[in-house]
Amino acid sequence: MEKQELNELLAAVAAGEVAPDEAADKLRTAPFSDLGFAKVDHHRGIRQGVSEVIYGEGKTPDQIAGIVADMLGAGQERVLITRLAPDAAIEVEQLLSEGLAFEDDSDEASDAIPALPTFTYYDLPRVATVGEAPEPTGLGSIVVATGGTSDIAVAEEAAITAEMLGNEVVRLYDVGVAGLHRLLAHADELSRARVVVAVAGMEGALPSVIGGLVSCPVIAVPTSIGYGASLGGVAALLAMLNSCSSGISVVNIDNGFGAGYQASLINHIG
Repeated sequence: MEKQELNELLAAVAAGEVAPDEAADKLRTAPFSDLGFAKVDHHRGIRQGVSEVIYGEGKTPDQIAGIVADMLGAGQERVLITRLAPDAAIEVEQLLSEGLAFEDDSDEASDAIPALPTFTYYDLPRVATVGEAPEPTGLGSIVVATGGTSDIAVAEEAAITAEMLGNEVVRLYDVGVAGLHRLLAHADELSRARVVVAVAGMEGALPSVIGGLVSCPVIAVPTSIGYGASLGGVAALLAMLNSCSSGISVVNIDNGFGAGYQASLINHIG
């Protein structure tokens, strides 16, 4: 149950359209669904402002499809799935289509489960979305910048997450410290940003540079891109944690989702 649905239920009770006992029954079963392999949290949107997101890695296509179907059945309008392998995405879409799609002009159509919302798979970041991104409700723009082209997969995870949470996203890719003029050419976009997500591997210097140019929060994302001594992103992580630029926070290695989520929270604070 999302906040809007809860408000509609309470309004219906106030208007006398729904009996209090009926509303109580709905709220009693709303907190979560126990699917055996997963307990789907339907109150997360009310508690945190963002509905549950599915981490796809380690789950079977059957499990993912079951969770998505339960979310949609509970009234969730859109679902984000991260770290979803391409072959698993094909299976999940097929399972959802077979289980949810219903096109019939007969009288039974009103009792049928609605047709599956748009399923979109983004191969590079291994992210899937069910349903369309909402209109931006954030107070400004979120800039997602990368040090190099190889960092784009993680950056896209951040960007798509932010868009699905109702934010305007500006992408600045391949603007790393090996050619600072590429970054400075986008000074206007950076100055207008309410949050910047800086994604970089190698020595991880990009967030420090951006942090010295902007007045908004900077979320640093170390990636596992780099040669041997980069230690799978540990070198970039340590560099970002030790940045001399103020106003920088750091998420885990390759955690584009965490950065996009945090950026959205900041962008929605009035």
